[in-house]
Amino acid sequence: MAVNEAERRAMTRALELATLGPRGVNPQVGAVVLSPDGEIIAEGWHHGAGTPHAEVDALSKLAPGAAHGATAVVTLEPCNHTGRTGPCALALIDAGVSRVVYALDDPGAVSGGGADRLRSAGVSVDAGEQAGIAHSIIDGWLTAQRLGRPHVTVKWAQSLDGRAAASDGSSQWITGPQARADVHRRRAAADAIAVGTGTVLSDDPSLTARDGDVLFENQPVPVVIGSRPTPDDAAIRRHPQTPLFYDTRDLHSVLADLHSRGVQSVFVEGGPTLASAFIAAGLADRVLAYIAPVLLGGDRLALTDIGVGSIDAARRLTIDEWLPLGADLLAIASPANHLEEGAP
Repeated sequence: MAVNEAERRAMTRALELATLGPRGVNPQVGAVVLSPDGEIIAEGWHHGAGTPHAEVDALSKLAPGAAHGATAVVTLEPCNHTGRTGPCALALIDAGVSRVVYALDDPGAVSGGGADRLRSAGVSVDAGEQAGIAHSIIDGWLTAQRLGRPHVTVKWAQSLDGRAAASDGSSQWITGPQARADVHRRRAAADAIAVGTGTVLSDDPSLTARDGDVLFENQPVPVVIGSRPTPDDAAIRRHPQTPLFYDTRDLHSVLADLHSRGVQSVFVEGGPTLASAFIAAGLADRVLAYIAPVLLGGDRLALTDIGVGSIDAARRLTIDEWLPLGADLLAIASPANHLEEGAP
């Protein structure tokens, strides 16, 4: 059964609702319940660990029997396990829902399988509606589920000829105010922000997420990777969150430790050495390249050695979006194999 227009509109709304929930160990999920004639009769979203899931939150707003014959539109496949709450698939079956439309499959070995349970109970199920948008909302959680580590975004700003700084090392500012504001919004959406010790020593960044001079409510945990010591008076030590320092080049161990701390998304700010190391290790799930219409020349490249010795070994990317930001252009890309099972 094809998804109809009312269900598409409901999914758009469910995706909006999903973003109202907190980021954490559980995914952000939204749900909308439609009457048999396609009218919205209930909405819900997941309010955090231990609270009812989005489907149950929506059903709780209906009188007993009101969901009989209804359609549930959900951003993630209804779960099929009992944790702090019961299986959402069973809750939908017990409520008498006749159809479920969801965006993304649940990759969990324990929590997945809700669609099969629904179908076994005679519920019509359709998957994949607006999956790309749903993926972008919970990509950190999905990566943590699939790979057991945080989702990694590697960001840099560059001139049109691929330079991150002028010959004297100056780099503020290659890009304009709109691009810089976009960076801060994306910082605020991350759980952690990582830089190398070289960037700390040369630029003394604060690593806060700001709207002008005002701090965003969510501040990513600052992470410093490298063996050189961070000065006691470094700006990063005044960050609202307590910084984490890793005296290692083993990025896998860094991500494993961050994962154990509940970090699901890491925003890698730089510099070129650290950005290149994440890419070379196959740990970049998304790349953000802010491209300014300037030419700098010289050898201050945005990336250094990423382990490519020949064109055959090039790290192929898929462009997800080209986003104009004032005079600058943001290229949002991901590894061409990023959706494959176990892909880096």
